[in-house]
Amino acid sequence: MDPTTDNAGNTGDPGTARASLEALRAEIAKAVVGQDPAVTGLVVALLCRGHVLLEGVPGVAKTLLVRALASALELDTKRVQFTPDLMPSDVTGSLVYDTRTAEFSFQPGPVFTNLLLADEINRTPPKTQSSLLEAMEERQVTVDGTPRLLPDPFLVAATQNPVEYEGTYPLPEAQLDRFLLKLTIPLPSRQDEISVLTRHAEGFNPRDLRAAGVRPVAGPADLEAARAAVAKTTVSPEITGYVVDICRATRESPSLTLGVSPRGATALLATARAWAWLTGRDYVIPDDVKALALPTLRHRVQLRPEAEMEGVTADSVINAILAHVPVPR
Repeated sequence: MDPTTDNAGNTGDPGTARASLEALRAEIAKAVVGQDPAVTGLVVALLCRGHVLLEGVPGVAKTLLVRALASALELDTKRVQFTPDLMPSDVTGSLVYDTRTAEFSFQPGPVFTNLLLADEINRTPPKTQSSLLEAMEERQVTVDGTPRLLPDPFLVAATQNPVEYEGTYPLPEAQLDRFLLKLTIPLPSRQDEISVLTRHAEGFNPRDLRAAGVRPVAGPADLEAARAAVAKTTVSPEITGYVVDICRATRESPSLTLGVSPRGATALLATARAWAWLTGRDYVIPDDVKALALPTLRHRVQLRPEAEMEGVTADSVINAILAHVPVPR
């Protein structure tokens, strides 16, 4: 096989990479109904080398979504169920004594994969949550002073339940800021829920994606070509100023105690570029920034208690800012 061609038959040509990534929606729809925005968000994160926080009540197919994405992209995936007794070494790996050689050898943890599903990340203590910080930021794990590189691509998709907070450990702002996007997974519409039940009645097995017809339609070569194309997407000075103005407005909002940091502004620019390329343009327009503002910024701001009591949400504050910040022409 040509080294530039992956097992899905994709050559990594920029012209075909976009079409292959667009085909993901149809492929994942064979297993997951009605979650196109979440699929798009995960693809944007892969293009930007970022990570995703998935928030939704149990039973809305968060785990199935990540597994279907990995299958359609021909990527390795592992799942870790975060619990109060989970240790950092259970995630990163540890040194194990080999009695045959009388030496310690490194046993990789589940973090050594392409797509890591960190299920219910807020149910484990901060010590274990922090075990992902180096992996998410540096793309490596250090054990006993030795850094070990993670595979590329590498994406952490962490889930949390927005309703049940008893016995949980909320993620600190520093770790929330490491997530490129926070995607909310809503309950399906009535028609989508009927489609889900109909599939199950017809024998759909969520644990057997091959039987559901999910096949690789893109691969690592496509991701590399797409990332290179995204990096060449033009950003005008006006768009850069627009992103900065939005983020600065969050720092001045009377409803917020914490606004978006410069890292958040960088993230918004990156996601807007990826979205522009996915929609077929080689330049960014204000609508690209608006389209990604909520998922990129909602977890980077902190509401004042009095605003929260009045029913104000992070999304409503950001939407109000988008409505008032002048749009470049």
